[in-house]
Order: sequence, then C-alpha cells, then structure tokens
Amino acid sequence: MFKRKLIQVLWIAAGVATLVLLGAAMQKKNRNTCVDVKIVIVGCVEHMFVNENDILDIINSNGAIKGKEMQAVDLRKLEDLLERNAWVKNAEIFFNNKRELIITIEEREPIARIFTVQESSFYIDTAANLLPLSEKYSARVPVFTGFSADKKPFTYADSLLMTDIVKVAKFIQADSFWNAQIAQVNILPNATFELIPVIGNEVIAIGKADELDKKFNRLFSFYKYAWLQNGINKYQKLDVEYDNQVVAIKRGTTVTVDTTKAIQLMNNTNVELIDTVKNKKSIEPKAVFKKNNKN
Repeated sequence: MFKRKLIQVLWIAAGVATLVLLGAAMQKKNRNTCVDVKIVIVGCVEHMFVNENDILDIINSNGAIKGKEMQAVDLRKLEDLLERNAWVKNAEIFFNNKRELIITIEEREPIARIFTVQESSFYIDTAANLLPLSEKYSARVPVFTGFSADKKPFTYADSLLMTDIVKVAKFIQADSFWNAQIAQVNILPNATFELIPVIGNEVIAIGKADELDKKFNRLFSFYKYAWLQNGINKYQKLDVEYDNQVVAIKRGTTVTVDTTKAIQLMNNTNVELIDTVKNKKSIEPKAVFKKNNKN
C-alpha cells in the first residue's frame, strides 16, 4: 500500500515538474518573440512612394514577423528584400530591448520626371537612378521630354545627357520662382535644353547645362524688363545661351525697331537693350540684352 502511494506521489510530482518546465519554456519563448514592428521612413520631403503598409507586406511575405522568435528572424535577408524595392535607398533593421523590430527606411527622392521618345515615363533621383511611376502619388518635380532611352544600360552620350538633366532639375527645384515658373524642359536632338514657362507663350533656349546661374539670372533680368515694359507675350523665343546677353525674337513681325535703351535691373546689374536691324530682309526680328561690363 505504501509503495503504491509513493508511486502515485512520484507520478504527481513528475507531472507537476513537467508542467513547471513547460511553463518556464513557454515563458522563455515568449520573452524571445517579436512583440511589435515599428517603421520609420526618412528621406522624403513632399512625396512618399513607399508607406508602412508596403514595408509590412514585404517583410511579412514569408510569414508574420510579429510573434516570431527573434533568433529566427534573418535581419540581413529582410534588409536585402526591402532594398530590392526601387524606391528604397537604404534599409536598417534591428531589435530593441523591448523586443520590437525597428525598421528605418531611407526613401529615394525624385528630382525629375522623364518622358522618352518611346512614350515611356519614369522618375530619376539625384544619382540618376530610374524610379518607376506610382499609382498612389505623383511627384511635383521638373518634367523633361525627348530623352532617347527608356532603360539602362545607357549609351555614353545618354549617360552624359542624364547628368545634365540632373543639373538642370536640381537648379530649378532649388529656386522657388523657377520651380513654379518652368512647366516643362524639352531635350533637343543636339542635347541642349529649352524651357516652356507656365506664364508666357515663349520658348526659352538655355543650351547646355553649364553656367545655369548666369543664364537664369539673365532670364530673370529680362523678365523684369519684359513684364514691366512690354508684356510677357511680346516675344516668341528667348535665348540665354550666350554670355552677357539675352536674344529675344519678337512675336508676329519680321521687322525690328532700332532702339538703344539702358535700364537698371536686378541687383544693380547694368543691362542694355539693343534692338537692331543689320539687314531689313532678316526673317527674324531680335532684341538683344547685353551686359555692360563698364563700372
């Protein structure tokens, strides 16, 4: 009888011990599981082409991360997976001491939208990376038309042209006036640029993407004169490509008027307006602004 009771007691003790061990194991496991996922997205100012739901869809594509054992989560693999998204520049993932999975995403910032001769369209960032369009957002960035290639690898000439596109786009975006005034930038076959303004019907030739500050300063000075004196729609084309001058082709006439008029423009810059007709048979009238280099 005593022996039988002893055996029963031992079995009960073993059962209790087993339950205790199982409970301890479960508690330990719970202490090592992910309790939450927190996402921070940086690098985007006005646009967000990837959001928290997009990130969660990617990291949970092979099973939910929340509730999973932390040691079973391959952080490097998740970072690589996230960085396959064209809009993700960099991904950093780690667990904090609260067992939360912290995901920091650096999003690529679009600087221009490109329309190609093949009628395709994409964004680019400052490193000239091609970024896909989004059904969720449309970035307010300078628009370029007439690019000759719609995918990489680019030819050497296209790569140089893309570098120039980045220069022009960055310059326009950095200035609130030009960012609001320039509606479109056309890429010409000789790899030069012309601008289509929001206000005004003229076309503005700027040539190559060099000395942009000087070219746009000349254009701004001419705008001040044209808007105040002649109205914005007097000219059909402006050319600021050449140093120290703005060549302005008048609209709707083939004859110019001989005038010489000095005006004080932006930042005390002395600019002289010269309308000349060397040959009255000339097919295009021109008004030329030239900087006066005399102090």
